[in-house]
Amino acid sequence: MAVKASSVDNRTRSTVSICIVIGMCCFFYILGAWQKSGFGKGDSIALEITKRTDCTILPNLSFDTHSKVDSSSSDLVLPVKKFKPCPDRYTDYTPCQDQNRAMKFPRENMNYRERHCPPQKEKLHCLIPPPKGYVAPFPWPKSRDYVPFANCPYKSLTVEKAIQNWVQYEGNVFRFPGGGTQFPQGADKYIDQLASVIPIANGTVRTALDTGCGVASLGAYLLKRNVLAMSFAPRDSHEAQVQFALERGVPAVIGVLGTIKLPYPSRAFDMAHCSRCLIPWGANDGMYMMEVDRVLRPGGYWVLSGPPINWKVNYKGWQRTKNDLEAEQNRIEEIADLLCWEKVSEKGEMAIWRKRVNTESCPSRQDESTVQMCESTNPDDVWYKKMKACVTPLPDVKDDSEVAGGAIKPFPDRLHAVPPRIANGFIPGVSSEAFQKDDKMWKKHVKAYSTVNKYLLNGRYRNIIDMNAGFGGFAAAIESPKSWVMNVVPTIAKMSTLGAVYERGLIGIYHDWCEAFSTYPRTYDLIHASGLFTLYKNKCSMEDIILEMDRILRPEGAVIIRDDVDVLIKVNSLAQGMRWNTKMVDHEDGPLMREKILYAVKQYWVGGNQTAVA
Repeated sequence: MAVKASSVDNRTRSTVSICIVIGMCCFFYILGAWQKSGFGKGDSIALEITKRTDCTILPNLSFDTHSKVDSSSSDLVLPVKKFKPCPDRYTDYTPCQDQNRAMKFPRENMNYRERHCPPQKEKLHCLIPPPKGYVAPFPWPKSRDYVPFANCPYKSLTVEKAIQNWVQYEGNVFRFPGGGTQFPQGADKYIDQLASVIPIANGTVRTALDTGCGVASLGAYLLKRNVLAMSFAPRDSHEAQVQFALERGVPAVIGVLGTIKLPYPSRAFDMAHCSRCLIPWGANDGMYMMEVDRVLRPGGYWVLSGPPINWKVNYKGWQRTKNDLEAEQNRIEEIADLLCWEKVSEKGEMAIWRKRVNTESCPSRQDESTVQMCESTNPDDVWYKKMKACVTPLPDVKDDSEVAGGAIKPFPDRLHAVPPRIANGFIPGVSSEAFQKDDKMWKKHVKAYSTVNKYLLNGRYRNIIDMNAGFGGFAAAIESPKSWVMNVVPTIAKMSTLGAVYERGLIGIYHDWCEAFSTYPRTYDLIHASGLFTLYKNKCSMEDIILEMDRILRPEGAVIIRDDVDVLIKVNSLAQGMRWNTKMVDHEDGPLMREKILYAVKQYWVGGNQTAVA
């Protein structure tokens, strides 16, 4: 009996020991997670959401095409509001460039082609329907040359621009031969001509601005040279030109040089380009050239091809008088001298100027009585600000060899280097160390994203938009020839970081997400938004922002939203009513972090057979 008793005691002690060990392991795991979370008290809300959502896996969310997913097991804790499709007539609706509204505004200086957004009571609260027959775009680089007809069913450009080789209609696709008004033989040969003067091959020129871009064939072929072009054109009689560009997988927005400043920071672009863009460069006291000067980096290049360049030889084909063309070119030359641009080439119908690297190297600028300097102390404060005929001052330099604002490394070295605006203290409160920490953090975030969405880095998502880009860390972490990112810095952001984004060799734009974005429906394959809804809390309707996300997202496109868990619960409820399949996932640092990630995939559907609402 004593032996049996001893055996029982030993088993009891062993059981107790095991329980103690397990208890200590659990305690130290929870303690470690608690300490890592940065909170001083237990996060009961996050724990509860984790329980409800089974955050570590996504068993019911598929990123494959034409997925038929039952989202009944989703993470809802709020009732779902179901959004109905809009009538089919809204299939290409651009709220802030609506043609009917545009005609109510003055035509002077293209005011009517600028952004004119609907008031709150006129905003649509329905889902913009894709056209019947809509299909996923071709993968890059095939998409550069071919666009499915059903996605953009407009043939007018195939007739209007037939001899200029813009676009051709062939069966059920549009084919883009790579031509343009100034390069009917193809953009490649035209870029070769540019590269004979401008250092494109070595990474010195990485960012370009193409004004009046047409179908953006220049931007499409510059991508072969590792140059990212921000192309823009108005929504006008050349129907769907920007829509074609985005369907091709080329960066572009609806825009125009009119009465308000361009939504880009100062000293942003390595090159600006106009090829028969129909912009009156000599008008309004040179205001448009001065705006190009503002966004052009010191040492950057401006290319003008077409009328009135070399008018003595070319005037017969332009159907304009010699006097008219001569006066226009003389005026452009005068403004270029005033801006202290140096003409480095004029050959055929193309002229190229280079902006000086600083004011000290510009002798004529020393007498500022001859130049109207802009009074604004912040050259990046541009949202809905009136354009003026004045020259934007450059940062001071110590000698005439220093680049104003700081020299930038060639691409790709500049991608992860500390931007000069940060290194030189132009962004208050941001140190080089803070930037490097942010850059490292986004590499970590993207690594976690790619374990959930296996298509993120393989080229499935060509057109990507980051709605709250910060320093461009997300875009830098996924940078690849397979995709491009439109980095949006909200106008209400605490810091104006878009200049630093450009100094990394990335592109982007200022925007207020209380309004519609300057693009066509279905132009982005993936939308990323970090902290966006917290930023806009109490600023405007969450519903309006999510409906705008749905408008610009392609069917079967993906969404990644990072935000506070309470915010994501509300976002998820709205998203579920828009035919999105969703799943919430823990922060990569563990379930006790309040920040969560919501992944979503927009279901495939088209117009023509749904119950629509006005």
